[in-house]
Amino acid sequence: MWRQNMARAAVALRYGAAGTAAAGLAYGGYSYYQNRRNGKTVLDSSIGGYSSSLLSSIHYADPLETPTPPGMRPHAFWTPPRRQEMINDLRGLARDGTDTKSAQEREFDLLVIGGGATGAGCTLDAATRGLRVAMVERDDFASGTSSKSTKLVHGGVRYLQKAIMGLDYEQWKMVREALHERKTFLKIAPYLSNELPILLPVYTWWQLPYFWIGCKMYDLLAGKQGISSSYIMGRDKTLESFPMLRAENLVGSMVYFDGQHNDARMNSALAVTAAAHGAVVANHVEVTSLIKEKDEATGKEAVRGAMLRDNETGEEWAVKAKGVINATGPFSDAILKMDEPGMADIVAPSSGVHLVLPSYFSPKNMGMLDPATTDGRVVFFLPWEGGVVAGTTDTRCQVEADPKPSEKEIEWILSEIRRFLSPDVKIRRGDVLSAWSGIRPLVRDPKAANTKDLVRNHMIHMSESGLITIAGGKWTTYREMAKETVDKAVDAFGLKPLRDCQTESVRLIGSHAWSDTMFIKLVQNFGVDLEVAKHLAHNYGDRAWAVCALGDQRGAQFTSLGERIHPLYPFIDAEVRYAVQYEYALSVVDVVGRRLRLAFLDAQAARESLPKIVDIMAGELGWDEPRKRAERRKGLEYLTTMGLPDSILDEDKQDSVRTPSEAASQRRQGYVNLRTTGSLDFLDPASYYRRGVFSAEEIGAILSAFSEFDVHGDGHIEVKDIRPFFESINVPEPPEGLTAILESARINAADPAAAVEFEQMFDVLAGIKEAVQSKGRLPKENLGLNQIPTHRSGGGV
Repeated sequence: MWRQNMARAAVALRYGAAGTAAAGLAYGGYSYYQNRRNGKTVLDSSIGGYSSSLLSSIHYADPLETPTPPGMRPHAFWTPPRRQEMINDLRGLARDGTDTKSAQEREFDLLVIGGGATGAGCTLDAATRGLRVAMVERDDFASGTSSKSTKLVHGGVRYLQKAIMGLDYEQWKMVREALHERKTFLKIAPYLSNELPILLPVYTWWQLPYFWIGCKMYDLLAGKQGISSSYIMGRDKTLESFPMLRAENLVGSMVYFDGQHNDARMNSALAVTAAAHGAVVANHVEVTSLIKEKDEATGKEAVRGAMLRDNETGEEWAVKAKGVINATGPFSDAILKMDEPGMADIVAPSSGVHLVLPSYFSPKNMGMLDPATTDGRVVFFLPWEGGVVAGTTDTRCQVEADPKPSEKEIEWILSEIRRFLSPDVKIRRGDVLSAWSGIRPLVRDPKAANTKDLVRNHMIHMSESGLITIAGGKWTTYREMAKETVDKAVDAFGLKPLRDCQTESVRLIGSHAWSDTMFIKLVQNFGVDLEVAKHLAHNYGDRAWAVCALGDQRGAQFTSLGERIHPLYPFIDAEVRYAVQYEYALSVVDVVGRRLRLAFLDAQAARESLPKIVDIMAGELGWDEPRKRAERRKGLEYLTTMGLPDSILDEDKQDSVRTPSEAASQRRQGYVNLRTTGSLDFLDPASYYRRGVFSAEEIGAILSAFSEFDVHGDGHIEVKDIRPFFESINVPEPPEGLTAILESARINAADPAAAVEFEQMFDVLAGIKEAVQSKGRLPKENLGLNQIPTHRSGGGV
């Protein structure tokens, strides 16, 4: 014991009072975490030798703004109720599993179906009004559209243009509402959202005043809810700010500001904040049917609950509620048909595909919008979480749980990006780190005279039996949509909330003690490296202290917090534990897709991280070997919807019959082990998806062949040597020929004696490989994506 005390004293001498407090937090948090794993869920008055009052005074001294149970802001190591406690509550039991509740206590005021942005928003709204509310989600929070957005919190500058040009008041009103919500968004979750300058490149003089007027009206419409003001940049300043931009004929640019956020983590924060205010939230719980009872007042059948199934255990039970809200986005029709089997579909699904590219394609703190694509739409090009998001399409599609982006849509986005970037910046299919398709639930009003017309914004529909459906809209306006929906429910079901809507001022969990400089304290007190500290502060807010407390503590002075999940990204093992203990993650897909976001940033890195994540989760959740194998398989299947080829599933089967060292060696070399000697493998379909076009062995073959044709030893060959060079390493010529590819590499193909540098030859080979793997498809002016007209698309995700 005395040695432990001496170790603590040494920590105090080295770090001072702040360091001692942080060390105590880490020690106490780790002890609490271990106690929780052993079934002890109550925080003792003294944790690891440090009083809980010290923990709360450092991080959570102020009460929640809304005095809704639990009434006080959670302390530094507060965890939501365990999932089993939530399930017990849904089943009408006390949270410890005892049957002590009365019939009145078993009934909820509201049951919300759907755990996306709108469903979680409705749940938080109802809970902060003092209503007894439950939310169930068939899959995971934000498993659908809510995790697959453009990541913008915006009013819609393009929709303002449509409103002005078409004298459309409804569109004008929609933009004004979204701009108001944008400011609220940035206020209630400051660590998850931020302002982002977005550049509009100008290539003709007349566009400059046109864009200036539009952006200034955008600023003006925001009024007091505005953020930073738009401004003009000249040509030189534009290229200095965005050097990747095409310089030819560039006049200048217009820069305006919108918001950006981490959508899936925002969704998780909404759900956990709702739990902190007394709501019951449960993911992986599915509604199998609706419960109807005769309404004594009207004599008609009314929806009064639902039959639920826990998809983890298969158990089923009934839950009663005074009212039911259907907030299932693209799947709204499935719930509506449980109520009215003959009802026509109200959802007109639209697929929006996005890509993530490496960070070097865009400045770190500025995005870009191309206002003039080949089909008259816009393409966003935005820095996000260390990558660059590009998109989106707007294509009619079918509703499915995990849609895959088509190569046609990916190629359309890439072709549009190539148009506005410098010719020196080559974007290849292999540069795409991930690609996903999100389904936007555009809706038709079933009560409208013409049910073929799409609703511009969102729609709240109440059926004859009282089922309330909220559909449409976009992430930016989720809070206003939730407010209107709960207002409707209060009136329709005669509910008696304790207070009016509070969500415009209720900050989400992690926001209260967060600051822009919080990452410095994490570096100083926990010894994490700078990149990891910034990542934790930006993704968890003041809850980063709790994440650090769950780290694998190594060393008496807590200077190491385990290891990274992947060497290229700042995610650490503690985040996986936090996701399970604090955010209801139950599967590897929950973690890699919605908690860590690694699948969205780099699908191959996510693939390489699956074994480590599965092992950590197995320790937390008690998985056996068959469950671990099943989770790895599910993870790979999910990653095929994030831009990786289906062939990775076949490789998983091959890995199962290889020794671990052989399988690891294969993975290190790429999706397929390329055993080339004197030639290049241009027919490996998996290499088309790989970030590096050529394996190390292939690069060696290229260098060797190039040196043989460099007869003068001066670092170049001649144009007349190109075809013999190709023949020596078995490079096929693409169906379209070499002319376009040679021109893109700035090679004068007309002069047989023209010099060809090694870098140019490398670009040519990369272009050929991409052309061969894409079956010779080159960018077309119109890829025929069956687009939905912009003015009918509902305002963006």
